[in-house]
Amino acid sequence: MIREFEHIDLRDRNSFHVAQTAARLVEFETPDELRELFSAGAPRQWYVLGGGNNILFTRDYEGVLFCPVGEGITTLGEQGGTVRLRVEAGVEWDVLVAWSVERGLWGLENLSLIPGKAGAAPVQNIGAYGCEVKDALESVEMFCVETGNMLVMDAAHCGFGYRESLFKHALRGKVIITAITLRLSRTPRPRLEYGDLQREVEALGGPTLEHIREAVCTIRRSKLPDPAVTGNAGSFFKNPVVEKPVAERLRESYPDMPLYPAADPTKVKLAAGWLIDRTGLKGYHEGRVGVHDRQALVLVNLGGATGGEVLAFARKVQAKVHEKFGVAIDTEVNIL
Repeated sequence: MIREFEHIDLRDRNSFHVAQTAARLVEFETPDELRELFSAGAPRQWYVLGGGNNILFTRDYEGVLFCPVGEGITTLGEQGGTVRLRVEAGVEWDVLVAWSVERGLWGLENLSLIPGKAGAAPVQNIGAYGCEVKDALESVEMFCVETGNMLVMDAAHCGFGYRESLFKHALRGKVIITAITLRLSRTPRPRLEYGDLQREVEALGGPTLEHIREAVCTIRRSKLPDPAVTGNAGSFFKNPVVEKPVAERLRESYPDMPLYPAADPTKVKLAAGWLIDRTGLKGYHEGRVGVHDRQALVLVNLGGATGGEVLAFARKVQAKVHEKFGVAIDTEVNIL
């Protein structure tokens, strides 16, 4: 069922809790409803707003926000221990992870407690603890705004990279994701490359699905602020990927600097949180905005901050990191 709102306060629809408004917001459940909404053509300005967990509104939004609210999870079939699921875009991601763990399905457990909706997961190629959504994704169903047709794109064609996809670039503003299909497994496939996760799982008694999910949730809760209590969008910055010689030169000056392999073997991934921490900004704040005191990747709204204040503070953090290390850190959060 289509539900429409005009001049709506977005404070409770974005995890930073900034008090901006939208001229119009529309909730939809099905592709047919989307087709109806776009039957007269696309609005001049529009954006898909899922859970509001990876966005910073810096001004009132003068266009239309489309919000998927379909919450169906359907088992499409099982073969050789592989289970295929169709998940509608409005499903809360962590509800999906819990659902899969309860049914003994491997593949999403490392992505526990990531906020947001299932439809947004491919856009950002969400990831944590050595896993990304692309590892379990089979295909994406989407509504083509220009033609009104439904399209299905295989995961191999989605242009996935580190927090990247075609949906952020070539397909931005052209399609709306309505559902995803996942391939999960009944065969145990624990991914415990990260030391803190491995230690937590071992302390719980070993690598079962339940233990891995519990361990990930425990670690995330210990490091990350609850958006319901403190406004934030999780990791505000992406880990920078640099050429190997750059990483090696930095490692000479900072022997304890953590380095991680990148998809490109000629490059290395640095830890943005570590870089920010070493500038002395961890726990630092100016006015109503600050860097979280337990995870330097996270910027927090300490109460009543505007999106503009958060963005200005983020630019200062980027400048400090570049000044000290000569490395640019990009924002992970979508800024409107």
